[in-house]
Amino acid sequence: MHSPHGPHDPYVRVRGAREHNLRGVDVDIPRDVLAVFTGVSGSGKSSLAFGTIYAEAQRRYFESVAPYARRLIHQVGAPKVGEITGLPPAVSLQQRRSAPTSRSSVGTVTNLSNSLRMLFSRAGTYPPGAERLDSDAFSPNTAAGACPECHGLGRVHETTEELLVPDPSLSVREGAVAAWPGAWQGKNLRDILDTLGYDVDRPWRELPAREREWILFTDEQPVVTVHPVRDADRIQRPYQGTYMSARRYVLKTFSDTKSATLRAKAERFLTSAPCPVCGGGRLRPEALAVTFGGRTIAELAALPLTGLAGLLDGGGETARVLAADLTSRIAPVVELGLGYLSLDRATPTLSAGELQRLRLATQLRSGLFGVVYVLDEPSAGLHPADTEALLTVLDRLKAAGNSVFVVEHHLDVVRGADWLVDVGPGAGEHGGRVLYSGPPAELASVAESATAAYLFDESPGPAREVREPRGWLTVGPVTRHNLRGVTARFPVGAFTAVTGVSGSGKSTLIGELKEDVPGVERLVRVDQRPIGRTPRSNLATYTGLFDVVRKVFAGTEEARARGYGVGRFSFNVPGGRCETCQGEGFVSVELLFLPSTYAPCPDCGGARYNPETLRVRYRGRSIADVLDLTVEAAAEFFADTPAADRSLRTLLDVGLGYLRLGQPATELSGGEAQRIKLASELQRGRRGHTLYLLDEPTTGLHPADVEVLMDRLHGLVDSGHTVVVVEHDMTVVAGADWVIDLGPGGGDRGGRIVAAGPPNLLPGTEHSATAPYLARVLP
Repeated sequence: MHSPHGPHDPYVRVRGAREHNLRGVDVDIPRDVLAVFTGVSGSGKSSLAFGTIYAEAQRRYFESVAPYARRLIHQVGAPKVGEITGLPPAVSLQQRRSAPTSRSSVGTVTNLSNSLRMLFSRAGTYPPGAERLDSDAFSPNTAAGACPECHGLGRVHETTEELLVPDPSLSVREGAVAAWPGAWQGKNLRDILDTLGYDVDRPWRELPAREREWILFTDEQPVVTVHPVRDADRIQRPYQGTYMSARRYVLKTFSDTKSATLRAKAERFLTSAPCPVCGGGRLRPEALAVTFGGRTIAELAALPLTGLAGLLDGGGETARVLAADLTSRIAPVVELGLGYLSLDRATPTLSAGELQRLRLATQLRSGLFGVVYVLDEPSAGLHPADTEALLTVLDRLKAAGNSVFVVEHHLDVVRGADWLVDVGPGAGEHGGRVLYSGPPAELASVAESATAAYLFDESPGPAREVREPRGWLTVGPVTRHNLRGVTARFPVGAFTAVTGVSGSGKSTLIGELKEDVPGVERLVRVDQRPIGRTPRSNLATYTGLFDVVRKVFAGTEEARARGYGVGRFSFNVPGGRCETCQGEGFVSVELLFLPSTYAPCPDCGGARYNPETLRVRYRGRSIADVLDLTVEAAAEFFADTPAADRSLRTLLDVGLGYLRLGQPATELSGGEAQRIKLASELQRGRRGHTLYLLDEPTTGLHPADVEVLMDRLHGLVDSGHTVVVVEHDMTVVAGADWVIDLGPGGGDRGGRIVAAGPPNLLPGTEHSATAPYLARVLP
């Protein structure tokens, strides 16, 4: 199609976008501006920004690379759009978590570690007579640098007889060795011991010490012929079995398994201590002997970035040049409110928002211009004080000659935009239209916009009566991370908000609320971790709703006539599923030099099932059709099925009516995963007093959705439960009964309780970063 616009068209022009719920959207967005995409959750704004504009830029990149990559595009699929003109190359910064690895850290994500290693290699103080080391020798992730004892991890894991055998009155056959696996694998190890001549029926404590030591700790792996005891109903042939001691099994599982559950189980039988050789420094002795300013590289990597920047003066000309480069790289990270992080902080311990801002800081130094940056809620997890710094950073990216397209709910970021694209009016089938595209001020005239109502109405919300607590939960004194001997009190039967700038210690403090705290009967922790890591896990399977749906299908006349049971309608077991994709609906496409991606299965087209299973229909729909329904549509479809109706109603109550039942876990944001967990908890019958802990539940929520969620959480408190949230949204904090404000800063400058009390008492507090922002929204 010939474009009427010249090669220097100042607009990105999208025509006929139909990705997800978008309804043939046409929109023009100017380049070289900060453009913010707004709308309620599920309205289609991410489908437009990421699913269409960024996906098309990525497709064009693939197409320009090589014939090999072009072939993959057909598998990965192009976005459903008529045409996009005026589109420069794009860089995406999403809130997707990379697979956690203990070797990935703040230093590796930002490349700051490379600069620090170069500084030590070229300008460090070496012991007399020591030869200069290459920068690789200062990395715990290389063979040249890693401590040989702990392989560069800084900690060693060991185990003891007390951990491996918690109940010595049991015999081996009765399961004395608790660390061994269950089912056949555990029986196999017990049978091998029996064959080797050990008494597996004698209580553990009565076995000789030498035998107990060998069973638990030997490095030998003898192979023996096992003659299993024959069951009456089946004949088992002899086989060759290899013995593995309990210690060896636990260490191997802990280091090799990809399963989080197995790893957590193995961890229960291990003690962790700093490596005795490197003292936790992770490096070889010769690297730890080199200093800069009197400190080793491990000591500098453990400092908060603000502290590290302050220590980089001194040394000769080489040192000055390298130190100045490192300081200039640290500056944007500190500017984005992350100065409390240290270079050795492991990536898995960061929130999705922190990780995205680290990548953003790296982009500031990259010197790219003429590209479109597409960002996914960069304000997630940011205190209002840090949001102002974020806007400065986004303006700098724009000033460098780039276009910045941001999907965002935070009203201060929306107000700071040059251009607004408002998508809606509702979610799912009720959204998918561009209601407005233009300068922010003119959105006020768009009556359908849910955003306009909040953007231009800055009057405080209605006053709410503060609840009287029924008692208090006390934690502390807590000394962990940056908390130093902190004691906190949380009211029972009330709504508590924990506030403070990023890194002030909020999550660490509520992490101390555990089942063993006096007064806690039942604890439910609702976090933002994914509900699954592959497309196989989805909304319906996680909430248990899918069990009900499968029973409904197995009960149809056609299923009974064909002899199909409930298992036939599971996509996790052979029988009814499509065997090409093994019921995932997607196949993984491996890309050279790029992360692998998922593409629809070529045989079932994403339906997950084989043709025979899809012939069974309930009220005219196949099971694949039902998985494709939104929660809202499914609530109508299953209105007369009580078990399904209860699940669906709670999902609607937490504002997730727009999600599809079969929506893969890999497509859900952290906020959506958290609300799915909350819904599955709410649909259970009430069981006594419950303490609910939520970490930033409003992340990824439009102000209209925040109201829906808060009604639900306040409903829990009204029915006798206790709710504690970590929160940055001041409207939520203003509606709380009690506020605990941590600070005054992040990292070493935080970790203290600055104020505690009802919200209306906070604004007068000195040294509170939260107080001035809370004052604006209090009635």
